[in-house]
Amino acid sequence: MNQTSLFHADLMPSRQNLLPKDGVAHYYPEFISHLSSAKLMTHLLELPSWEEDRLFMLGKVVTTRRKVIWIGDPKCDYTYSGIKRRAQKWTSDLLRIKDQLESLTQSRFNSCLLNLYHDGLDGMGWHSDDEKELDTKSPIASLSLGATRKFAFRHKKDKTTHSILLENGSALIMHAPTQEYWHHALLKTKKIDEPRINLTFRSIIPNDQ
Repeated sequence: MNQTSLFHADLMPSRQNLLPKDGVAHYYPEFISHLSSAKLMTHLLELPSWEEDRLFMLGKVVTTRRKVIWIGDPKCDYTYSGIKRRAQKWTSDLLRIKDQLESLTQSRFNSCLLNLYHDGLDGMGWHSDDEKELDTKSPIASLSLGATRKFAFRHKKDKTTHSILLENGSALIMHAPTQEYWHHALLKTKKIDEPRINLTFRSIIPNDQ
């Protein structure tokens, strides 16, 4: 996959904020082409480091159907849902995507969480990406590959909701203070039987700081 074919540099960004208050989220429906998306998804599915996602809930470890990989710079281990993840090394394709998202957001990312959803029965419940390791001033950049899925926001206080369909090759950028005031979720559905991979690029505080 060459770098020039990966990114739709001629596309104008969607500057309309998806959120009515207390945060900023922008959606880019064709951040990469369908051809590039298919190649990247094939590459990622072949990675040997996929593992079952485990969550610490109600005093015990729960294993989900979803599979994950945590990738990052040295000393960028990450703990979420009570489980610590050791950072795997970047691949060249992921580094190219990271560079393009850094150019788009004018921010630097040092890590990426990959989620593999086998079909519509795999999802993610309401949560915020607000773990202590995360740089709260940095945006979170989310790239979607494969099946189109509904992604929802819900305000933590007044329960206002907003949802959007995350399409193949699209990018969603969530800026501060979105995580402080909003939960988000990937909603489950029985209507989708195709896989989806989501890549969320983040900036975390290295373990030695």
